[in-house]
Amino acid sequence: MLPPLLFHPLPQQRVWGGRRLAQLYGRELPSGEPIGESWEISDRPGAVSVIANGPLAGHDLRWLMENQATDLLGDVPSADGKFPWLFKILDAAETLSLQVHPPPGFPEGEPKTEAWYVADATNDAHLFAGLRSGITRAQFREQLESGQLETCIPRVPLSAGDAMFLPSGRLHALGGGTLVFEIQQNSDTTYRVFDWNRTGLDGRPRELHVDQAMAAIDFNDTEPPLAPAEGNPRTIADAPDLFKVEQHILSAGSTLELSAGLQVVAVVTGALEMGNLTLAPGDHCLLPACLGPVRLRANSDTTLLLTRQ
Repeated sequence: MLPPLLFHPLPQQRVWGGRRLAQLYGRELPSGEPIGESWEISDRPGAVSVIANGPLAGHDLRWLMENQATDLLGDVPSADGKFPWLFKILDAAETLSLQVHPPPGFPEGEPKTEAWYVADATNDAHLFAGLRSGITRAQFREQLESGQLETCIPRVPLSAGDAMFLPSGRLHALGGGTLVFEIQQNSDTTYRVFDWNRTGLDGRPRELHVDQAMAAIDFNDTEPPLAPAEGNPRTIADAPDLFKVEQHILSAGSTLELSAGLQVVAVVTGALEMGNLTLAPGDHCLLPACLGPVRLRANSDTTLLLTRQ
């Protein structure tokens, strides 16, 4: 039987990144580099997570998918033979590019639906999502060419605990000053429509994909709201046949019983015990489907995210 699995994070250099993963979670980061993403559980070409605990330490997620996929996934379908989800922590010191991910059936790329949960935010933190009511495709293209694109996109203030569901086709950008837990389909197709006129790490403008983005954007997607703030558990995102994400808040000493099935527990604040494992803020623990029911115990007041299908 597969045990609960922890993985070594994979830090990713990004022009908009910062250093808060070291400050908040004690991560060891490459010296002097802006680290925008930490890939916590990944089965992507060239970026496969390596198991950090237990008897399978040193094996990676690709090995699990090739040798024990049924025990790992249960009845959750793979993504064309890959692990179905990708988990990241984003440290946006600056605003990300305005971008969109292709919807299912798009003639190129991989569809990508995702969810953001704000773990930390500065006073002026924000995101952009969707379009303002009444903006047409022609108006959007005109404003893009004139450099006035911000007039087309809602700017949403953010605080810690806020969350946004981002179905494929939704225009979006994460603003600077935010640290976000991201849950997404196992995909890495992004079309940049605007990059705020900045240069990349090589000093040159980053590539834009305006024609693909214009074809992928859902122009009927206007003024999308943040996830409802109430409930315990609280639904952060519910993407049928892909994933469901819940926020659970546990008081010190309380427990949470999880039924069997493929799940990922991510600790936002506090500390959890799970058998002989202790999970700290930033930790992501994969619970294989074959594991059976699991009990979580909060060592202190704890906020966690639970992802399952």
